[in-house]
Amino acid sequence: MAFILLSLRTLGQTPDSALVDGMRNISLENIDVAPAAVDTKGWLLLDKDIQTELDGAVTNLYNSKHDQAEKQFRSLRRRYPQHPMPYFLMGLSAWWKIMPSNATNPLHDKIFFAYMDTAITKGERLYELDNKNYEACFFLAAAYGFDARLNAERHNLRKATVSSKRALDYLERSKEANGLSPEFLLGQGMFNYYAAWISEEHPWLRPILLLFPKGNRQLGLQQIRNVAANGFYTGPEARFFLLKILSSERENNPAAALQVARQLNTAYPDNGYFERCYAMLSFNNGEFRKCEQISLDILDKLNRGMPGYEGFGGRYATYYLGWLNRNKYKNNSKAKEYFQRCIVFSEITDQMGPGYYVHANYNLARIADEEHNTAAARRYYQVVMDKAERKSEIYTEARDYLKNRRNMKADSGTRQSTEYSAGFKRQSSAKPQASQEGKGKFRQ
Repeated sequence: MAFILLSLRTLGQTPDSALVDGMRNISLENIDVAPAAVDTKGWLLLDKDIQTELDGAVTNLYNSKHDQAEKQFRSLRRRYPQHPMPYFLMGLSAWWKIMPSNATNPLHDKIFFAYMDTAITKGERLYELDNKNYEACFFLAAAYGFDARLNAERHNLRKATVSSKRALDYLERSKEANGLSPEFLLGQGMFNYYAAWISEEHPWLRPILLLFPKGNRQLGLQQIRNVAANGFYTGPEARFFLLKILSSERENNPAAALQVARQLNTAYPDNGYFERCYAMLSFNNGEFRKCEQISLDILDKLNRGMPGYEGFGGRYATYYLGWLNRNKYKNNSKAKEYFQRCIVFSEITDQMGPGYYVHANYNLARIADEEHNTAAARRYYQVVMDKAERKSEIYTEARDYLKNRRNMKADSGTRQSTEYSAGFKRQSSAKPQASQEGKGKFRQ
């Protein structure tokens, strides 16, 4: 499924060639295959009554109402204990408990792996009974794909590689069902897009990619759009990846990405991950009123302890509100409060790279200098110099400020620095680029 290719970055670090033995014979076709006579009796994936029953459950899953969703999934499991579908859906619910932390929180790992392992066991039994059971192949590809992704996140490279290979094997077998439903098409669409993308963006992986079928970026994007528009179970995942793809540096279509983010937020307003994507894209597209509204909503839900709202979302929201108060409302007092909170959220979540954390310190340095608080300005500029990218303008500014103040005695904050501040020709309160802050999260 969607994560087979995303774990490929780890393959280049895996020396055991036996892990990918046999992959040379796999050849995914770049067309939707019209199924021959296929007996779909007992396939829950195509059962309209099951879809009607689970409509609310799927909505609850992506809207972070996990208890309600899992109650319905358990009901499905009681009626179909030998089918992989309920176990996979329970595992998917666990996955979306992991996602708000950018997959850094291992709290739900055990339950996630347990459900995916069970889905695999049930799927393999169905496939052993009937090797034309493409629904079983679908769930096997999906479960192995998600397993590969989390193992890659946890740096379990051997496990990630083995699961990737097995996911691709079942994806190849299930392609004959692509014409039956858009649900089956997502895996091939994701593979087509990311196989081509990884080859272009990571040439050092090309020797390994020779073991895999070639991708087709444009066809893959077309297939993902199809699933995003028509998939029932896979539609939300397809829209999520479409959002990441469109906002990436390669596609560079932030307006289209914003539209998808708006759709996701409208459908699932309590999904903290989707909502912070919406805030980021609103900010980048200059829709500041909407960004402010979303950011305040994120902080309100975080303060109320709603599932999926934690420090990662708070870091985004507080930065945007700080920037807006400084640049739009000219309220440095509130801006300082939000920037300081952004720093706290960044430290809590261990996200102290050259993104929002650095730009929050940079803005606080600027404000401190304007308020003639040299000691505070030096402190914030030092963080910028330590953490910012060496070729960036804010690094140069921080370096020059500290160099000019190196031999001056820092006073209690009353020294006049107006002349120095006026000498800066760069635009005040530089706006960070989401391509830096979202790299590897919302951009590919």
